[in-house]
Amino acid sequence: MGIVVENGGILTTVQDEGRFGYQAYGVSTSGAMDSHAFHIANILVGNDMTEGALEMTFIGPTLRFTCDNIIAVTGGDLTPMLDGAPLPMYRAVLVKEGQKLSFAGARNGCRGYIAFAGGLDIPLVMGSKSTLLRNNLGGVKGRKLEKGDEIAFTSPKTELPGMEKRVVPADVYPEKEIVLRVVLGPQDDEFTENGVRSFFWNSGVITNEFDRMGCRIEREPIEHKGDGNINTDGISLGSIQVPANGKPIIMLADRQSTGGYAKIGTVISVDLPKIAQSQPGFKVRFIQVSLDLAQSLYVRELEQMKALDRMLNG
Repeated sequence: MGIVVENGGILTTVQDEGRFGYQAYGVSTSGAMDSHAFHIANILVGNDMTEGALEMTFIGPTLRFTCDNIIAVTGGDLTPMLDGAPLPMYRAVLVKEGQKLSFAGARNGCRGYIAFAGGLDIPLVMGSKSTLLRNNLGGVKGRKLEKGDEIAFTSPKTELPGMEKRVVPADVYPEKEIVLRVVLGPQDDEFTENGVRSFFWNSGVITNEFDRMGCRIEREPIEHKGDGNINTDGISLGSIQVPANGKPIIMLADRQSTGGYAKIGTVISVDLPKIAQSQPGFKVRFIQVSLDLAQSLYVRELEQMKALDRMLNG
């Protein structure tokens, strides 16, 4: 027993932390776009923070519960409703058999997460429950949720220790403009000094070419020394490719595993949720930071998550 999908929303998929170790074979990591909100949702319901959850975009699904379970909704405020009444976010909530969870649309941010106590009964594919849409891999038949889909709970819970304490302040995401911190490289030497300078000095705008694979930025072209092509190499999460037209593309969760465009920099891990929660039309500015700072910020966030987990789950 678990949930029945009555409406799949715009784009609802099963995601966990990602599928690692297979990029050499052309299989992307996938995983939650906003890992910060995803981890908090799982911690609130007592799961391992990497457990599979549902990721929603703009308008979430309508789900009917066929047994009781505790859930948490985090990420962008997509106006969650339980039987038509507002459902509090960033809080563990017991949902009863027969109740319906629905969403009225985005008010802040654009991607939300639903974690279910005990996890979702989704088979592991290459060690992960994540849905990789372009390869029809993982999740529910490798696709987004559709009307009539049923997902069972692995081990539903009706009680968790300290339910009244299982609440954290909700994230509030930037509107209209985001600032992304970037570590320069690995191919910054493929750009002129003026090109690198203009990358940081001039802002751009997120275009409609924005999905789980990547985010294209419209802006003044970034000047290459050559034609912008390199020997094909690996692409990491947050890599900023700059093709021959000089317009950058930020590579995201479902990115291809390799590419042949020069990469001027990489968005640091802790800033990736800002992109995940942005919308076309938002202004984007980049600022340079050191690798040491990027790593320190990542470790600090990881330690904060572990501290929250210890406080709530022991």
